[in-house]
Amino acid sequence: MRASYLGLAVMTFGVTVLGTFAVSNVSAAEPKHGGILKIYERETPGGISIHEEATYSTNVPMMSVFNNLVIYAQHKAQNSMDTIKPELAESWVKWHDGKPFTAKDVKCTWDMLMGKSEQKFRKNPRKGWYNNVSEITVNGDYEATFHVKRPQPALLALLASGYSPVYPCHVSPAQMRAHPIGTGPFKFVEMRQNEVIKLTKNTDYWKKGLPYLDGIEFPIIPNRSTAMLAFIAGKVDMTFPTEVSVPLLKDVKSQAPKAICDLESNNVSTNLIVNRDKEPFNNADIRRAMALAIDHKAFVDIMFEGQADIGGAMLPPPSGVWGMPKEMLETIPGYGPDVKKNREEGRKLMEKAGYGPDKRLKVKVSTRNIAVYRDPAVILIDQLKDIYIDGELEVVDTGIWFAKIARGDYAVGLNLTGAGIDDPDQNFYENYGCGSERNYTHYCNKELQKKFDEQSAEPDQAKRKKLVWEIDKQLQEDVARPILFHGRTATCWQPYVKNITVMSNSSYNGYRYEDVWLDK
Repeated sequence: MRASYLGLAVMTFGVTVLGTFAVSNVSAAEPKHGGILKIYERETPGGISIHEEATYSTNVPMMSVFNNLVIYAQHKAQNSMDTIKPELAESWVKWHDGKPFTAKDVKCTWDMLMGKSEQKFRKNPRKGWYNNVSEITVNGDYEATFHVKRPQPALLALLASGYSPVYPCHVSPAQMRAHPIGTGPFKFVEMRQNEVIKLTKNTDYWKKGLPYLDGIEFPIIPNRSTAMLAFIAGKVDMTFPTEVSVPLLKDVKSQAPKAICDLESNNVSTNLIVNRDKEPFNNADIRRAMALAIDHKAFVDIMFEGQADIGGAMLPPPSGVWGMPKEMLETIPGYGPDVKKNREEGRKLMEKAGYGPDKRLKVKVSTRNIAVYRDPAVILIDQLKDIYIDGELEVVDTGIWFAKIARGDYAVGLNLTGAGIDDPDQNFYENYGCGSERNYTHYCNKELQKKFDEQSAEPDQAKRKKLVWEIDKQLQEDVARPILFHGRTATCWQPYVKNITVMSNSSYNGYRYEDVWLDK
């Protein structure tokens, strides 16, 4: 693979002798072939087309159906530019239906992502990732060229995400929503609503000797307590990734002491979204008052027993590569340790807007109907009471949640925002860019967006990091999407499940599972 930051990136495809590469990261014991890995799924996903969805309820079961041009090393916990390696960009492969994979498929995929093809995605949440790509051209079957408008070192990072698989040119988006066709280690079999998602081994996988498993099944268990009991009883081999809270982790370890559990930051921020196009939330004073009402430490203590992180848009260090240092963060209104003082200032702003003890603002606080959304929403509602806002919880099914907030059909909400990669280009353009489908608060600061471009083009990482901190600070001061906390959660698996690595700064990139095996 060759990449030039001066204007283009060229992906070349050819025959590669894999040798021992496929098994270089496996456990010391000799891997065994066979068996079905059972991972519970937390809900029926709203869709199974990775490019059209914005949740790892889709990403987790579907990532192993596909391959990328390049990918983060699956056994390096912290994603960085140094852990990116070629995947399809170095190998000759076939689609699951037997047709050859070529450079034309690359062009078709990114033309759809950029909205330039006749065929359209129904939803396109990551279109903004590729605003800097002007076009993709092909030279025969084995070379695709990404032409970019300006230097962008992070382009490879975007391409390495689990959200960036290559789709087949000969299969329509509608077909991909019903029965995805990939090149990955597993083939999609079926999804039965509220029952199970099934994958089977790709016996013609291009990496010799892989996958080890005969298949993966995802029994759908929406109730988290029931799912934990199923894991403890051995009815499933693995929990849904990053779904085990700190309190639940104690229960799991006490009842299944041999279970292996890894508690990690997952680069998913829990945040307050406010529809600034709806009265009275088009008033900047009210939005700022809401930010001042937040007690970040209370969320961390109540939900995580202190084991979570307070930060801005970018994941805080040491797990995150780009997050602001603590001393800079605490200069931002609402992030200082004096919560009482912050809320007093918030009440004054509410009074300026016409509210007070005898005239309280009543509002529905919308959130997705799963525990990791509902639980912090209850705490948020309690905190807002201190600034004369009375919230009523409105829970929304996953199938309509993202579409609902994307069209602005809410006033106040609590959302979880997962970063597909730990890089500012993904986070800033997707979640804060003017006109982005994933910019749920419709925040738009054109001057700040110029700085998005400035940091994106900066090749010196130290200089880029300082620019990123300045941008992140401005986003928090503008109350673009107040970050409540960055959670830490665990993934647990039975001791006979081998070769699992949990990513420490992304919950979207580690589910290829081609070299996972069962020692039983």
